[in-house]
Amino acid sequence: MATKKRKVADAKVDKNKSYSLKEASTLVKDINCTKFDSSVDLHIRLGVDPKKADQAIRGSVTLPHGTGKTKKVLVLCTPDKEAAAKEAGADFVGLDDFIAQIEAGWTDVDVIIATPATMPKIGKLGKILGPRNLMPNPKTGTVTNDVAAAVTEVKGGKITFKVDKAGIIHASIGRVSFAPEKIEQNSQELINAIIKLKPSTAKGTYLKGLSMAATMSPGIVIDTKSVQN
Repeated sequence: MATKKRKVADAKVDKNKSYSLKEASTLVKDINCTKFDSSVDLHIRLGVDPKKADQAIRGSVTLPHGTGKTKKVLVLCTPDKEAAAKEAGADFVGLDDFIAQIEAGWTDVDVIIATPATMPKIGKLGKILGPRNLMPNPKTGTVTNDVAAAVTEVKGGKITFKVDKAGIIHASIGRVSFAPEKIEQNSQELINAIIKLKPSTAKGTYLKGLSMAATMSPGIVIDTKSVQN
C-alpha cells in the first residue's frame, strides 16, 4: 500500500510527459519519499542485442561530482603492488586470502581491481562476482598494473556500467542531496560515455528510453532528445 508521501510524490509526476534532463534533475529531489539521502539512478534502454559480443555495452566514466558514496575497494594483486594500492586508499589488499573469502561468500565491497597476472586465479570467481557486477574487466579499467591510479579514480567518482540482458543500463549518478545541476551534469556525463560506445552494428534508434528515479520514489521519464549532443 502506498504511503501518504508516495501518493503526494506520484501526484507531482505527469505520467504522460517526457521531461527534459534539467527538469528531471530538479523534480527527482522534490519527489523523494525517503528520510535518508537516497541514491539517484538512471535507467537507460538501448537499441542493442546484448547477446552479440560487440553490442554487450560496458565501460566506465568519472562523474564530475562523484557519486556521493565512498566506495569500498578490494585490490587483488601480488605483494609487490600491495604498498601502492594501500597508499592510494584501497580498503582491502591481498590475493589468496581474499579469493578464499569470496569463494566462501564474502562480497562486501563495491569495486574489485586486479592486476593482469592475478586474473588466472580470479577467473574461477566469475560465477560469484559476475552477477554482482564485481568481476574485474580491462574494459572498465579494473584490470591494470597501475593499481594506485585505478583506486584513485574509483575513490574520485569513477563508476562502471554494463548493459543487462534486457538491453538496459542501470547506474547510480548521485544522491538526492546533490544540487539539481550536479545531478544533471553527472547524468549527462554518463549518457555521453554510453553514446560514444554505440556499436556500428546496432541498427535503428540507439538511445531508446531514459528514466531517472531516487530510491523508493516514482520514476521520471526523460525525453531522449534533451540529452543527445
